[in-house]
Amino acid sequence: MAWIVKNLWLVPALPLLAAGLSALVPQRSRKFSASLAIGSMIGAFLLSLWAFAHALQHNGHENAKEVFNFAWLQFASGDAGILKLGWVLDPLTAVMLVMVTFIGTLIFIYSTGYMAHDDNFTRFFTFLSLFAAAMLGIIISNSLLLLFMCWELVGLASYLLIGFWYHKPSAAAAAKKAFITTRIGDVCFFLGIMWLYHQAGTLLFYDNGAGCMEQTALLKMVTQTTYFGLAVSAAIGILIFIGAMGKSGQFPLHVWLPDAMEGPTPVSALIHAATMVAAGVFLVARVYPLMAVHMDGAAVETAALQAVAWVGAITAVFAASIAVAQNDIKRILAYSTVSQLGYMMMGLGTGGVAVGMFHLITHAFFKALLFMGAGSVIHGCHEEQDIRKMGGIRNFMPATFLTYAVGMMALSGFPVFFSGFWSKDAILHAAHGWSVSHLPFYLGVAGAFLTAFYMTRQMALVFLGKYRGEKSQSPRHHAKSPLVVLKGVPVGGENDPHESPRSMTMPLIILAICAIALGAIGTPAWPWFQSFLGDHHGEGFTYDVIQLMVTSTLVVFAGLGLGLWLYGRKQRNTVDEPDVLEKLPMGMHAWFANKYGIDELYEMTVIRFNAWFARVCATIDEKFLGILVLLLSYFTVALGWVSNAFDNFVINLGFDQGCERVSRGGKLMSRLQGGRVQIYLRVIGVALVVLVLFLIWGGGK
Repeated sequence: MAWIVKNLWLVPALPLLAAGLSALVPQRSRKFSASLAIGSMIGAFLLSLWAFAHALQHNGHENAKEVFNFAWLQFASGDAGILKLGWVLDPLTAVMLVMVTFIGTLIFIYSTGYMAHDDNFTRFFTFLSLFAAAMLGIIISNSLLLLFMCWELVGLASYLLIGFWYHKPSAAAAAKKAFITTRIGDVCFFLGIMWLYHQAGTLLFYDNGAGCMEQTALLKMVTQTTYFGLAVSAAIGILIFIGAMGKSGQFPLHVWLPDAMEGPTPVSALIHAATMVAAGVFLVARVYPLMAVHMDGAAVETAALQAVAWVGAITAVFAASIAVAQNDIKRILAYSTVSQLGYMMMGLGTGGVAVGMFHLITHAFFKALLFMGAGSVIHGCHEEQDIRKMGGIRNFMPATFLTYAVGMMALSGFPVFFSGFWSKDAILHAAHGWSVSHLPFYLGVAGAFLTAFYMTRQMALVFLGKYRGEKSQSPRHHAKSPLVVLKGVPVGGENDPHESPRSMTMPLIILAICAIALGAIGTPAWPWFQSFLGDHHGEGFTYDVIQLMVTSTLVVFAGLGLGLWLYGRKQRNTVDEPDVLEKLPMGMHAWFANKYGIDELYEMTVIRFNAWFARVCATIDEKFLGILVLLLSYFTVALGWVSNAFDNFVINLGFDQGCERVSRGGKLMSRLQGGRVQIYLRVIGVALVVLVLFLIWGGGK
């Protein structure tokens, strides 16, 4: 076995060690903490490249999936009583490791500039390292139990980072909302884990043919059915998918994800690009054999995969429609993430692992670019996040503008030159050929149109036109961009936007390059990515593929054109000017802006019921259980008094009197043992008299 396979645990161990050491150093050790965190991610990235090279070398061979398992806990005699953990190196693991460590490293570097003035700088990098370590642990896990441990660590780290600025009530509430909402999905996930262990007898994914994702266990679960006629494998798969829905913000468990914007922007970039939300999609890809059934060499559309496809398709268009009416620059991207995660789920459900994972990888790069670009805009606009108060930013922040434009085009699926076009088209192509229904395809097309539209709206309101924020007459020279300096850029005042430092713009440039170049690895002409994951071999530029490319291109151009027509042709002049979408009929804009009232619906139903139930429990506790406990305490005290009286007046008194009699008897007998001859003679005399009397009395008879 190769060294990298046996020591794959080092990849998550390095940032975990950095988190532990940073937690022990004082807050003033800012440079040490940041250097340690970045250094650990660079080390993890180099090990990931090693693992990727090894997987690339062995891809297509019998040992393409290499595992290292070990006994962790023995709770009974024999092999059945040994609980094993382990890690796996396969193409899916290798690709995810490289993506997470590479993007994570860039976000860590970006954070040194963004969080430079924060008092809790050291604590931030501690939580950030813990977050990265937990996600990397999920990726390498060959045990569903180990994956679940890291899964919960991801939830903890996200809670700490979303609520990092806990002095803000909104941030504290968002952290609690994220933690509780994802726990709802995790309960179902845990039930699925227990059911799977009951059926398979193991939680190892792969174990020389005896793993729960291998043929022997899968055949057993496929042939068994539940009370509702559902295959056991499909039922377990649905339970696990609900856990993925929580982490990946799928409808109806999406409500926490937009509120997660309350955390610092690097946290948003990490959550929405490489870690937490990607964990849900990765989980579905990892347990895909449980959800997919092959009969006679052909794939069967199971209930689990249909659930994945339908939830993804609905989420894609649902979240995209909300994004068109949002005014917070980060919330637009947040709902965009929810929508794109829906695309990934739809790709997994209709096309398989490679289709969904290709979009996950490309999306990770351009969404990290967009969030970090949004952070650069917020930083340059003095913490302003309302796009209505921006405008004309391109004149002040040229590097941010150009890189953000690349991310916007990639997300919109601009044809040919951007990676998002190829990964999105692969999903639409799979949905178009789905045998169950064509409706997910139409929902995906609608989502693509809305994506192009709301991103054009955002670009126009943020970067085009005139600056609508507060202006200052006090001149101040801005730092020149490391990418380009536009001629004629005005020298701004103190309140005018300014370009971000090099530590923030350089990662944007690198991600922008990746957002363009990554599309080349998955085109129909050279579907290397799909072949590497072993799930699909490209058909080339067939008539159907070209027809779909043309259709999606027209849809994207329609969204871009409508966005430019409504927001680029006539610029907003004032902050209070109404949005053109407010003229939509039937109050559609209000529905979009208010997120369809889902949060309010939960507030009126689930949360209100929970509050009512809590009050009922409190009333029962105070009025019934409290009185019962009080009566029980009185009874206990009374019993104590009775016991004390019985002890004192019965037991102690009887014991004392008995002891006194024994003592008197002892004293009497002690007199016979006094050593005085006179007493002995008297006793003998009395005894003789008694004996004579006895004999006389007895003889007389």
